[in-house]
Amino acid sequence: MYVVTAAADGERAGCLVGFASQCSIDPPRFMVWISTSNRTYRVARRASHVAVHVLRREQRPTADWFGGRTGDDVDKFERAAWRPGEGAAPVLADCAAWFVGRVRGHVEGDGDHVGFLLEPVDQSPPGQHDEPLLLRFSDVSDISPGHPA
Repeated sequence: MYVVTAAADGERAGCLVGFASQCSIDPPRFMVWISTSNRTYRVARRASHVAVHVLRREQRPTADWFGGRTGDDVDKFERAAWRPGEGAAPVLADCAAWFVGRVRGHVEGDGDHVGFLLEPVDQSPPGQHDEPLLLRFSDVSDISPGHPA
């Protein structure tokens, strides 16, 4: 599970995502899929960069906050330590690892998500945390989406 954040036109947004993967070694590329119902999608679609964060298992409250609420109703960043990264993408301070990717393109899926093709341009320092237990789908499968279906 990942938290994806983006900023554009003075707006910040972030959400919990489960569909993401490295998709090329040379050149390095990563694809993250964001629900078209999500406010984060609307902000990320206008953003030049997107940040992708890996959470530790004990960060379930962060997953609840970013996954179970909509940015249409709450400022998700009021309860999170963060800083602006490349392209103003919000980088969360306390996570197992993160990277910021330049948006290289979009892939329209045959469903309710759109893929964002990312070129990594910045990342967390190596060895930031010692072998964390990562947050998995089974740890958050009971979170209802904060955005309308």
